Amino acid sequence: MSDDPTPPALPVLTTGRLLLRGRLPEDAEALFPALSDPGVMTWWSRAPYAAVEDVRADFAVRAGDAWRSWAITRPGEDRALGFVAAGEKRQGGVSEIGYLLVPEAQGQGIAQEAVKGVIGQLFAEGQRRVFADTDPDNRGSVALLERLGFRLEGRLRGEWHTHIGIRDSLIYGLLAEEWRA
Repeated sequence: MSDDPTPPALPVLTTGRLLLRGRLPEDAEALFPALSDPGVMTWWSRAPYAAVEDVRADFAVRAGDAWRSWAITRPGEDRALGFVAAGEKRQGGVSEIGYLLVPEAQGQGIAQEAVKGVIGQLFAEGQRRVFADTDPDNRGSVALLERLGFRLEGRLRGEWHTHIGIRDSLIYGLLAEEWRA
């Protein structure tokens, strides 16, 4: 057993148009304009970032962190267009996913392709269920989840106290056997 506290490297994932690699603190510069934009951050449970240094610190991988994050890039271009994160919520194969895409990359099917790649990886690793927690008014995210086959499992009323107030949360879930079908 190693004394190295560094978590194992994420597998690099490739899709038809994208390369997903482990998100790095250096990706903060490319993603800061989106993460500091109140419009982009409307549906996040945290307020927009005020400084790129804060993003860089949050992007640092820490030993014991339950969340893994892939930067979304195009092959041959190492600039992050966004990220997909997955966190194991319960032992026994249940993970939550979250994602963000810079505005200039939206509307091109990139988020769907990237999230699909990560979901495939999670199920290949033996996860039995993947879920997402999204704001009911986040129409883009709801549409993406439904296109990927997620099913609405419930609404948690007054679940989040965010920078835009108290918000409900929709829980969308996808089981491994539904994905394979």
